[in-house]
Amino acid sequence: MGAGVAGLRAAVELARHGDVLVVTKESLNESNTHYAQGGIAVAMEGDEDVSLHLEDTIKAGDGLVYRPAAEALVSEGPFRVAELIEWGAKFDREGNSPAGELLRTREGAHSLPRILHASGDATGAEISRSLVAFASLHKRIHFAEWTMVTKLVTKGGRVVGVDLAPARGDALAKPDAQTKHARIAARAVLIAAGGAGQVYSDTTNPAVATGDGIALAEMAGAHLADMEFYQFHPTAFFYPGAPRFLLSEALRGEGAYLINDKGERFMERYHPLLELAPRDVVARAIARESMCESGVARAVYLDMRHVKNIDVHARFPGISAFLVNYSLDLVRDPIPVRPAAHYLMGGIKTDLTGRTNLAGLYAAGEAACTGVHGANRLASNSLLEGLVFGARAAQSMLADDLPLETIEDARYAPEELSATEEGQVEAVIAELQQMMWANAGLLRNAAALRRGLDAQKSCAAALLELAASGKTSRRLSEGHALARVAHAILQSALARTESRGAHFRSDFPKRDDEHFKMHSVLGSDGKVASENW
Repeated sequence: MGAGVAGLRAAVELARHGDVLVVTKESLNESNTHYAQGGIAVAMEGDEDVSLHLEDTIKAGDGLVYRPAAEALVSEGPFRVAELIEWGAKFDREGNSPAGELLRTREGAHSLPRILHASGDATGAEISRSLVAFASLHKRIHFAEWTMVTKLVTKGGRVVGVDLAPARGDALAKPDAQTKHARIAARAVLIAAGGAGQVYSDTTNPAVATGDGIALAEMAGAHLADMEFYQFHPTAFFYPGAPRFLLSEALRGEGAYLINDKGERFMERYHPLLELAPRDVVARAIARESMCESGVARAVYLDMRHVKNIDVHARFPGISAFLVNYSLDLVRDPIPVRPAAHYLMGGIKTDLTGRTNLAGLYAAGEAACTGVHGANRLASNSLLEGLVFGARAAQSMLADDLPLETIEDARYAPEELSATEEGQVEAVIAELQQMMWANAGLLRNAAALRRGLDAQKSCAAALLELAASGKTSRRLSEGHALARVAHAILQSALARTESRGAHFRSDFPKRDDEHFKMHSVLGSDGKVASENW
């Protein structure tokens, strides 16, 4: 489930041993992977480089990184990236020559330049392209595009298959690409369906990132972990009527400043690493700088006007092209920015090889939680995570060698919601998103989180009422998923009465290692427990 870097890397591994079905809600190119701009962090200069990458990852995670997971990430990463290059991924090189040295940049909280990039600021698109092309060569890999997984089928406590449905609701969906409602048996199911940024009103994530896989896993009885830790990218484009387009951290890696509405740099007041501080620090600094007693937010800008050592337009062609639409230019103009929901450090709890607490169910990538990111992901570690843990999960699926179970067929074709009912779903989702931004965003407290839980329950009830008729739709399914993810975030955030990494409580502003240097786990009983890993 999912055709991003984790899902496709797993599929390639599995196809050597059997048939693989890759299910994706839209086209193969529509994933969080595709939209990743900055690059992929990898230590390719030997043991010392690997050791430094490990320490940077642990420091960024604010005391909560599970060290064995981080060790697996940084030590296996160079091999997985070299493998990807061998399969056709084209990263930027000196002189644009295939034989040139790989170009590297630096991003926030990295001790040195180790970020590989492609086409300047289109790294995710290149990794997605190369993996799709390579996977498509395998005759045993089959693709179901414009298809949703609507249920994990269980039998005797094991996941033995999935229910599929057409992912209608998009004008680009071709009728001949649609899947019929069907139940598919599987020896193993991997959830690699990415994150859930759409749970917030302001997000850098594409519309497909609705937490479907996380919600389905929880419904089936899988445990979730660290759901309170949602990373807000500091620099999303902030302009009236414009989408929250990601302005890559690589801009700051290449020297961009952050300035307030007076033209002053301000990061020196918040962290010694200035603009290259960890993302949670930079995001909260921008939020504080934009606060105003009058209630009207002050502007904060990303400023590259002083950067003269690189060709800014050549280095960031995608961002430059986007800004032209708003008559803005990186070389000439300060660019207005605000934080936006970007990456979920939590997810489906797995071990270091992708296994969940349910036999037959595995998870990898942003949908999973191994503890590798702790409380705050180090910039550009996510694509590497997908490669490393996608391969690891596939190896577990093969090693477990579960039999293919006979499952009862489920032939059904529920009626679609009417246009009026779809409008009601959209209104509920919008209400949920606004509520999450207001009550479980960058700055949290108990009263706000409790208000959020009350509002979440109301939204979930409204969606259930719409579903009571037996009708369905893609947006209704996505709404249910978002409501479940919202509940997990709110409940976990309320339970962690401290501030750590991306989770900041104004009523508990200090880090509390004595009581909370542990991972939160939302069990099948609906309660949040703390665990030492």
